[in-house]
Amino acid sequence: MSLIRRGSAFDPFSLDLWDPFQGFPFGSGSSSLFPSFGGTNSETAAFAGARIDWKETPEAHVFKADVPGLKKEEVKVEVEDGNVLQISGERNKEQEEKTDTWHRVERSSGKFLRRFRLPENAKTEQISASMENGVLTVTVPKEEAKKPDVKSIQISG
Repeated sequence: MSLIRRGSAFDPFSLDLWDPFQGFPFGSGSSSLFPSFGGTNSETAAFAGARIDWKETPEAHVFKADVPGLKKEEVKVEVEDGNVLQISGERNKEQEEKTDTWHRVERSSGKFLRRFRLPENAKTEQISASMENGVLTVTVPKEEAKKPDVKSIQISG
């Protein structure tokens, strides 16, 4: 599975892994000279880069991830190295019965992993997460901006 950068190319906080060789004939699958995360196929491509919005409010950084059909037990939210937010999970492929006749398979399955470097003002020890109607919301509170300590200097002369 290749993770594709979906945001701005100049986003300093994104740690998404971008595969510059995706789509080329030599690919980045397991038979390639370039290692990947298990190759890309049509079943996992759409789900692999789970869509995540990141907004900043005066109080917090808020991440919202679309994870339809997943239970909260199937999604992990972790902080690595003190300042990297990692959201991951997996949707398993539906079991096929020999008597079933599939006419269309459009819902994706597979693993996803997204990583974001948090800014210095993030309170990583107070991160909270909730899930409702297939949307994971991760809230990272921010430290209050320190007001500069202003000291008046007496002017002589």
